[in-house]
Amino acid sequence: MIDERTLLIIPAFNEEGAIARVVTEVRQTYPELQILVTDDCSEDATVDQALIAGARVLQLPCHLGLGGCVQAGYMLAFEEGYDTVIRIDGDGQHDPKDIWRLLEKLRSTGCEMVIGVRAKESGGLQTHPIRKIGIHFFRMLLRPILGRPVTDPTSGFVAVNVKALSVFSSSFPLEYPEIETLVVLQRRKFRFEEVPCRMRKRMAGRSSITAMKSVYYVIHVLLGVFINILRFDGRARKGQG
Repeated sequence: MIDERTLLIIPAFNEEGAIARVVTEVRQTYPELQILVTDDCSEDATVDQALIAGARVLQLPCHLGLGGCVQAGYMLAFEEGYDTVIRIDGDGQHDPKDIWRLLEKLRSTGCEMVIGVRAKESGGLQTHPIRKIGIHFFRMLLRPILGRPVTDPTSGFVAVNVKALSVFSSSFPLEYPEIETLVVLQRRKFRFEEVPCRMRKRMAGRSSITAMKSVYYVIHVLLGVFINILRFDGRARKGQG
């Protein structure tokens, strides 16, 4: 059972081919779950399709990128008093039937964030080679920083409690946020857990991360990770001084 203080956010940019099906599938699976689509200035019919499917839509005044789009949803959720927020992508890769897995893990462990990662049963769905390389690279980078392994630091299927929500609503990476948020959690001594989930092919469209953009992605995330480390380490030294 999902209580009224739980919100599902779906960040979307030019997802007119999938967003209505994603919203409809969530509503059919969890009729009581409130759904918010945060639209990052889409240039297609994403907003209209989301509204027709029955979602509430938050339209951003300018294009902010994925991180800004997600944070806008977190800010609204925090201001309106939600205790729990789930995030899924607007392309249909995440199966709504797995939402309960994340919520159950969040409540049973008392951790601040739960990540839905690819289950072995999803083996038939092939990950793009560039993404595979990126996941492996960031696994190695994050392990000594986090002090533990992480299966897929790029997953956008997450659930957070009110403690993490309060942090993310005021401070959140503007681009490619998944990896940097793990560092933020670690530096605040928050915990995260992982839950295996079924991942599917995109319902429509294609990923915005091309081969060229992947180089920018790696550089940008590396800088963000190290800036977060220096920022929190600096605060710690100030507190000791």
